[in-house]
Amino acid sequence: MLLSVAVALAVVGAAYLAGTFPTALIVGRRLGFDPTVTGSGNPGASNAYRVGGRRAGLLVFVGDMLKGALAAGLGLVVGGRPLGVAAGIAAVIGHIAPVNRRFRGGKGVATVAGMTIVLYPLLAPFVGLVWVLVAKLSGKAAMASLVAVVGLVAGVAIFGRPVWEVAAIGGLAVLVIARHWGNLVRMVRGTEHSLGQGARPA
Repeated sequence: MLLSVAVALAVVGAAYLAGTFPTALIVGRRLGFDPTVTGSGNPGASNAYRVGGRRAGLLVFVGDMLKGALAAGLGLVVGGRPLGVAAGIAAVIGHIAPVNRRFRGGKGVATVAGMTIVLYPLLAPFVGLVWVLVAKLSGKAAMASLVAVVGLVAGVAIFGRPVWEVAAIGGLAVLVIARHWGNLVRMVRGTEHSLGQGARPA
C-alpha cells in the first residue's frame, strides 16, 4: 500500500514537473521573441501565434499538448484511469502555475487538449471541433477555449463517466476558466484581441 501511494505521488509529481516545461519560452528564444513581455504576456500558443506567427503558435501548441498527453498516458499505464486523470490534471496545473517561474504560467488549454486526447479519445475530436467553430465564429481564442472546456465537462458526463471523474474534470474546467478571467473582462468591455489580430505572418 505504501509503495502504491509512493508510486502514485511520484507519477503526479513528475506530471506536474512536466507541465512546467517552458515550451513557449524555448520556442520564443529560438524565433527571436519573449512571449512573457510581448503581446498579452501569456506564455501560450495563442500569444505565440500572435507575436511570432503561425509556426511559433503551432510549435507551442504541440509542445504544450504533449505535456498533457504524456502525463495522462504515464498515469494510465502505471495506475489506471484514476492516476491518469490525476496526472493529466497535475500537468495542467504545472503549466498554469509553474514553481520554477513564480507560479506564472499559461492558461492550460493546449495541455488540457493533450490529456483529453489520451483519456477521452472519442470525445476529443468533438471538443476540438467546438473550439474551431467558436474560434471562427467569434474570432476569439479565449471564447473558443472557454466553450470547449465547458463542452469537455458536459461530454465526460454524457459519456457516463463516474461522478468522481466528472467532478475532477469540472474542477479542472473551473481552474482554466479562472485563468481566463482577464479575457472574460476584456470580452465584456469589447477590448479582447481577435485571434489573428496583430499576428506576424508565418
